[in-house]
Amino acid sequence: MSGLLYQFPAKTRLDRVVAKQKILAHIKGSAKLRERLRDEVDQITWHAKLASSTLNLPSTKEVPELQVFVVTLKGEALHDDVLSAIDRAIPFPTVFELKGPSGVCVKAAYKRPSQADANHWVTDEHYLSSGWHEEGAERCPLPPAIHLKALYHQCLSELIPTPKRDGERLEEQLARFNAATALGKQAEKLEKRLRNTKQFNRKVELNAELRGIREQIAEYIAR
Repeated sequence: MSGLLYQFPAKTRLDRVVAKQKILAHIKGSAKLRERLRDEVDQITWHAKLASSTLNLPSTKEVPELQVFVVTLKGEALHDDVLSAIDRAIPFPTVFELKGPSGVCVKAAYKRPSQADANHWVTDEHYLSSGWHEEGAERCPLPPAIHLKALYHQCLSELIPTPKRDGERLEEQLARFNAATALGKQAEKLEKRLRNTKQFNRKVELNAELRGIREQIAEYIAR
């Protein structure tokens, strides 16, 4: 299981409940999205604010603050489009903890200022996930960092299944993971075609193609 549960210092804790109406006011999506938020989310809590004033770490342009929100679920799961809608309403990099019947799951998407407009945040489409931890699982202290950007990048890096290589930047680690994920989807399609193919020569071709894709995946995920 990737990802760690962190113990956030008392000085950073806020634990303020955020009214769902405030989030709904920011959502410009479909009625279906708004319905999902109402049906899937029981409560949204602003759990912690990691900032120079609360953590004694310098802020950076890319990460002036890091917010931690707890989303308590009504059921087993939360659609990523709902999480993305909540994320867009928060004008800072954010780490989420989802709490549900299966325990606690840490999720986050890489968020950074737009190069075209520093006041606009760009958030990756896909969310990284720790998988489910048992409720009450042991929490770790925050990793050492020289500034908030480094802390944020370490938190995200822990969520990426592809291990970080020595000297590798977060963006490079993410790129490797995304490439391996895309190739994995290609491999699944090839495997399906292979199962449905009866011609021997075509099976040989598909097997060779599949073997090549698996070798590429192995290169991307190697430490």
